[in-house]
Amino acid sequence: MKVLVPVKRVIDYNVKVRVKADRTGVDLANVKMSMNPFDEIAVEEAVRMKEAGAADEAVAVSLGPQQSQETLRTALAMGADRAIHVVHDGELEPLAVAKMLAGVVGEEAPDLVILGKQAIDDDANQTGQMLSGLLGWSQGTFVSKVDASDGAVRVVREVDGGLETVALRMPAVLTVDLRLNEPRYASLPNIMKARKKEIARKTPADLGVDTTPRLNTLRVEEPPKRQGGLKVGSVAELVDKLHNDAGVI
Repeated sequence: MKVLVPVKRVIDYNVKVRVKADRTGVDLANVKMSMNPFDEIAVEEAVRMKEAGAADEAVAVSLGPQQSQETLRTALAMGADRAIHVVHDGELEPLAVAKMLAGVVGEEAPDLVILGKQAIDDDANQTGQMLSGLLGWSQGTFVSKVDASDGAVRVVREVDGGLETVALRMPAVLTVDLRLNEPRYASLPNIMKARKKEIARKTPADLGVDTTPRLNTLRVEEPPKRQGGLKVGSVAELVDKLHNDAGVI
């Protein structure tokens, strides 16, 4: 069984995001970047499946600028066997990403695609579902447990009412949640080995995908700062504040 794991390069989750002075987007200059945390969990799950004998090969793929190779080398150091880089310097929307991943799937023919449920930069939570729709494959979202065997995969997914167990026929697309596993730290020897591994390069044109954005960003602003708390002297004053100041009742 072959597992394909898409990984995204995002601003590190420990970094405070800054908006550009002209409000056209987020400032990426001299900002620490890393692999999307949800995608780290996906890579870890693919590697664990390989170690358990459930998978034969784990292939990492990333779409983005030249620096995305750093993210792929992290995946290789964690235990992925191969890496594919679809080089693109501009903005990528979820639909374009899903289309390019569908093209990679057509070439690689994996049995499973495992990716994070969302990226922490745009929080779109769309790519996995779009990919499943484009491929016509089964899908399991918000997955917190995976058991794959004999051409099928059983997943436990988190829903509003608790946990739901779903049996899927492969090939399938899975989007994983935080509680699936704890990603490993790549060892220094594996990091050194990953630096020497060749990364296959492709372009959106190779996959026949038009990456022209369909959405136009008018302005990006930071959320308003939270106001300090306020003490009131009576229930009547509380109701008055909630009604007239907060506008919530």
